[in-house]
Amino acid sequence: MSSPDQARDSGEARPRKIIHIDMDAFYASVEQRDNPDLRGKPLAVGGSAERGVVAAASYEARKFGVRSAMPSVTAKRQCPELIFVKPRFEVYKAVSRQIRDIFAEHTEIIEPLSLDEAYLDVTENLQNIPLATKIATAIRAKILAETGLTASAGISYNKFLAKLASDHRKPNGQFVITPRMGPAFVESLPVGRFHGIGPATTAKFNGLGIFTGLDIRNQTLEFMNANFGKSGAYYYWISRGVDQRPVRANRIRKSIGAENTFSNDLTAFDALAAELQPLIEKVWRHCESTGSRGRTVTLKIKFFDFEIITRSRSVPTQVSNRADLERVAVDLLRHEMPLPKSVRLLGVSLSALHDEDRAEPQLDLPI
Repeated sequence: MSSPDQARDSGEARPRKIIHIDMDAFYASVEQRDNPDLRGKPLAVGGSAERGVVAAASYEARKFGVRSAMPSVTAKRQCPELIFVKPRFEVYKAVSRQIRDIFAEHTEIIEPLSLDEAYLDVTENLQNIPLATKIATAIRAKILAETGLTASAGISYNKFLAKLASDHRKPNGQFVITPRMGPAFVESLPVGRFHGIGPATTAKFNGLGIFTGLDIRNQTLEFMNANFGKSGAYYYWISRGVDQRPVRANRIRKSIGAENTFSNDLTAFDALAAELQPLIEKVWRHCESTGSRGRTVTLKIKFFDFEIITRSRSVPTQVSNRADLERVAVDLLRHEMPLPKSVRLLGVSLSALHDEDRAEPQLDLPI
């Protein structure tokens, strides 16, 4: 990460113009678009069975606290009128391709994050529109005209702030964070709102007496590196509104993972296996949304004393469905039982990724 002096001397004569486009409740909105009977009703895309998980929730459902990765039984308890619809990923992918084509009318520098969101660098753009706000407005209008769906946009001079901005006027809105606004916008932000900071890291920040962007800014770089390792410098600079990461048009993701820290330490296999389910669902949902498939499943276990172990298994052909991913992950856990001490965190990841277009035949796992 460059220093302020390096940033000033980096040769960037003007700030970059970056747009973060985020579709509004994408999966649920597609279902409501295609089925008028679902419009205006609380809807969850996902399985309604006992071990099902919510993949996406409509805004009507979110009012009841329903959110993605929530167990379906919890979602139904919070919203008894909730309607479950099975996901149709082929439809979502087709709509996503329509949206990417609209992006490509304005810039070749597009970094997809999933089916429903992407970064666009429009510093130099194909239609020579001088204002990024006008580009974002045009993109959102064309998405609505061609797909019947709404999108929100964040516009700023770096990726971190553009993503924050896209959440600021959701749904169906856009917001700009200018270079002059950036540092002040970040300073009042709770650390849990920082992209990339999850519940466990938030708890660590809070334990150090750090609750806002301003609190991070008041720390030295040495302190941040000592307490947060290689992420320390990133947190240090984004608390100052500085993020030099470029929009990467050909970003290659090496792994997909999810983890969760428990409110109470666990030891029983059944309880731990149950906690794996939303993690597996989250990983597989990302695989489905990006078309990625992988060959190596890794289980991460963090014990109550913060000791971490990982166990991995690579298979000859790609894990091609959620059930296979679950079988490998649960089997890795089963092989560690009984555990020597209680567990405070579990994680699941899939690596050795390939694009679905090059996927091999479905794997019949001998487990």
